[in-house]
Amino acid sequence: MGDLKIKKEDIIRALSTVQEPDLKQDLITLNMIKDIELGVGEVRFTVVLTTPACPLKERIRKECTDAIHTHVDADLSVVIDMTADVTSSRMGGTLLPNVKNIIAIASGKGGVGKSTVTANLAMALKQSGAKVGIIDADISGPSIPVMFGAEDMQPMVSQMDGKNMIQPIMQYGIKMISMGFLAPQDNPVPWRGPMATQALRQFFSDTNWGELDYLLIDLPPGTSDIHLSLVQLVPVTGAVIVTTPQKVALSDATKGLMFFRQPQINVPVLGVIENMAYFTPEELPDNKYYIFGKDGGKNLAIKYETQLLGEIPIVQSIREAGDDGRPAVMTEGIVAEIFRNSAELLAQQVAIRNATQEKTQTVQVRV
Repeated sequence: MGDLKIKKEDIIRALSTVQEPDLKQDLITLNMIKDIELGVGEVRFTVVLTTPACPLKERIRKECTDAIHTHVDADLSVVIDMTADVTSSRMGGTLLPNVKNIIAIASGKGGVGKSTVTANLAMALKQSGAKVGIIDADISGPSIPVMFGAEDMQPMVSQMDGKNMIQPIMQYGIKMISMGFLAPQDNPVPWRGPMATQALRQFFSDTNWGELDYLLIDLPPGTSDIHLSLVQLVPVTGAVIVTTPQKVALSDATKGLMFFRQPQINVPVLGVIENMAYFTPEELPDNKYYIFGKDGGKNLAIKYETQLLGEIPIVQSIREAGDDGRPAVMTEGIVAEIFRNSAELLAQQVAIRNATQEKTQTVQVRV
């Protein structure tokens, strides 16, 4: 039997003073508080976060506890369960109705480590408790199978509602599809634009993705038919731009960023990741050598008013992890921590974008 002097309304009133730090509204208005239960000297409730990768969960937990102690009873024991319901801003279209967020991972030029970043962001989001998938849309140079040690796997095809559907490869709890699973490595397919577009369409329409919180699209370098087809086929939640610090890479990254910001495309840019930001020798983990320049990604993010999601160092273990088929975030150390922080910031930007900007629609572009 609960303490009769304390009512559920008292708890709600106290929690209405706690703001969600990113969305700038209180937790009650945002409907983030569920299952309030009063016991003897105790209150228990659930906070529903906008993503399991929320970097501010401990701050929210503390502010909820402090609010109840301040406004209700300083001696009340506060037990808070944290859960997550990933938000979505996608609308329209029949493709991927159960995928909450589609995130394009893009770069202006090749060789900046875009696939490495994609693999590690996906793995970090999965580790946080999210349901994650990857489409390797780099049709002519697929890297994802190697990054996940899955290059010898082949997806199954099964009948669903009278239609042949590709079952994505599941590796380390992440669903993925890639042309690398469908075409032999020693017999590359020469792709024309329409063929590549058709392959991408099949990855969306003929693959059984099921329910996903985040589907990451590893795009080819530059701005090609694939990029235009992506935004025409499905509503894209937002884009992440991967660059290195060099001037030529930043110039190309700017073009990639501005592609998504064209008025007729209008896909939000969620942030910038600077890869190969500095070199750190394994035996001297506190030393940073900025061999390609410094703050290029940071300055790009500032100039175009977007978030710097992370600065990823050049560390031998990242290369080894990619070659071994286990993303670096699966091992402990500074690199894993950096990727996890980047994934938390990305999830945070997705939640803010979904709460504050209009829903994404497919793009109608005449070419």
